[in-house]
Amino acid sequence: MNNRVPMTKQGADSLRAELKHLKTEARPKVIAAIAEAREHGDLKENAEYHAAREQQGFIEGRIQEIEGKISNAQIIDVTTMTNNGKVIFGATVNLINIDTEEEVSYQIVGEDEANIKENKISVSSPIARALIGKNEGDEVVVKAPGGEVEYEIAEVNYI
Repeated sequence: MNNRVPMTKQGADSLRAELKHLKTEARPKVIAAIAEAREHGDLKENAEYHAAREQQGFIEGRIQEIEGKISNAQIIDVTTMTNNGKVIFGATVNLINIDTEEEVSYQIVGEDEANIKENKISVSSPIARALIGKNEGDEVVVKAPGGEVEYEIAEVNYI
């Protein structure tokens, strides 16, 4: 069974940076906070100790989560591919709404990287599913929650 999850190189780099921060900065800080709280005596009624232990649990959980995501990631770097105008995972696509002439740009990324504020959409989103495999100049119909929207693919970039 292949359970590889697609991820852009930028997404993988971001996760690795977070992992490094958690292991080299956050984890040692919380360990020091636990040690300091232990010195205060009775642990049953020591709020600092319980808060530090809870924080430690969150940090360790996040470390395991990131390590799992990285180990299952299929890292795709589109900057190393020849741009033939085809929409693929990792591509940045400039679209023109055919009805409103409004322009919008999206990068197609993995589930964990999606962030609409940064115009990064998940590969499994309705827009990305409609775009994958299409070429510059093609018109696509996106079945969005608010109804169907027609776009023209103005440009495809592998950046």
